[in-house]
Amino acid sequence: MTLAKDGMQVVRHAYGPAPAQVGDLYLPGVSHPAIICLLHGGFWRAPYGPDQMAEVAQDLAGRGFAVWNLGYRRVGEEGGGWPGTLQDVAAGIDHLARIATEGVDLDLDRVTVVGHSAGGHLALWSAARDRAALAGAQPARVRVAAAVGLAPVADLRRAHALGLGNGAVEALLGGTPEQVPDRFRSASPRELLPLGVPQLILHGAEDAAVPLQLARAYAEAAEAAGDPVTFVALPGMGHMEFLDPASAAHAALCGWLLKDQKT
Repeated sequence: MTLAKDGMQVVRHAYGPAPAQVGDLYLPGVSHPAIICLLHGGFWRAPYGPDQMAEVAQDLAGRGFAVWNLGYRRVGEEGGGWPGTLQDVAAGIDHLARIATEGVDLDLDRVTVVGHSAGGHLALWSAARDRAALAGAQPARVRVAAAVGLAPVADLRRAHALGLGNGAVEALLGGTPEQVPDRFRSASPRELLPLGVPQLILHGAEDAAVPLQLARAYAEAAEAAGDPVTFVALPGMGHMEFLDPASAAHAALCGWLLKDQKT
């Protein structure tokens, strides 16, 4: 499916047979653009999907990025949860290589993964997925150059202890840290440090869904492990402002993408 929006092209690509295994690729009309892969939140649960990120995708494409707004199977639908959700993120990012071989001009050396909330967890995880020991996983075809967590659930063990999302972590991984310790070690960005790529962690100081301290503690641990990390607590911001391209939260993201990373 191809759509036209404000002079840009939006093409839907399937990377698997399930309805959720699709992504919308926004092409900005510039040569060899850097790529932003967007991952939506919703505590990994259906029915939340990539439509949450559509306005952000359009704004970023308008700034000259190719944007891959990626869907994935979620808890509550067949194949979602452990390990399918994580496998989908890996496969979806790698599908960019196939798109490039089909003649789409993309800079696969400049792929930044940006995720909100549970998608922030997946974005950070994607940078270290080759060390995550997923069953049947293949070496990454597309390397993540940088990762951004927008109010991310960056520490699954701590998020479980806090009961975030009414048991969302246990639902994702199929058990508690005592029951499935290997899954927590393989899925939690905090336990995969160092990720080995530059990271931006943005979090609203007034976030009532994912505590600011969870992100702050993750950023401190990542820096201590040797990762280049920028952590910003946004005063007056809550959890959902990141989905609004007119917000100060989105402006902070764009400032980092356009200036600090020179993508």
